[in-house]
Amino acid sequence: METKNIMIVGVGGQGTLLTSRILGGIMLSAGYDVKLSEVHGMAQRGGSVVTFVRYGDKVYEPIVEEGQADVLIAFERLEALRYVQFLKKDGVIIVNDQRIDPMPVVTGAAQYPENIIENLSKDYKVYSIDAQAEALKMGNAKVFNIIVLGMAAKHMNFSKDEWLKVIEETVPPKTVEINKAAFIKGFESV
Repeated sequence: METKNIMIVGVGGQGTLLTSRILGGIMLSAGYDVKLSEVHGMAQRGGSVVTFVRYGDKVYEPIVEEGQADVLIAFERLEALRYVQFLKKDGVIIVNDQRIDPMPVVTGAAQYPENIIENLSKDYKVYSIDAQAEALKMGNAKVFNIIVLGMAAKHMNFSKDEWLKVIEETVPPKTVEINKAAFIKGFESV
């Protein structure tokens, strides 16, 4: 199998690391060689965070180059726009329809772009969900990233049961049921 490339982008504190651990776990359980790499803009909450996940028969390096990502998972709209150049022409963007103003916008030095998802949809296959609102309806705002992962899972060749098993093995024990429910919510929304 040729190497597949997934990029997870978001803002510090949004769960990119947990999401990459679940992705790595499902790929390892399927017998693939997996490489993960995390790149921080600013490690503390509010900074841009990028995680690369590459898997295949043999993966030599963890970094995804521009134009190579099969799937771009974005936990925030502006982060999707910021990293879209990494997506392949036939790649897919899964985006959480949430706005988190970066510091230049907060201080008034820059403006937050309008119609990000609509503009991305002109050139790319984009699936969006307001995962934050869905997570709040479920009673736990923290699981929004697993809802987004559920949507992204539809674009990868693993069964729902395989995903749920890895989620069960990866998340803290007391959060297993809510995370599984969040995954199913995203998986079934596509």
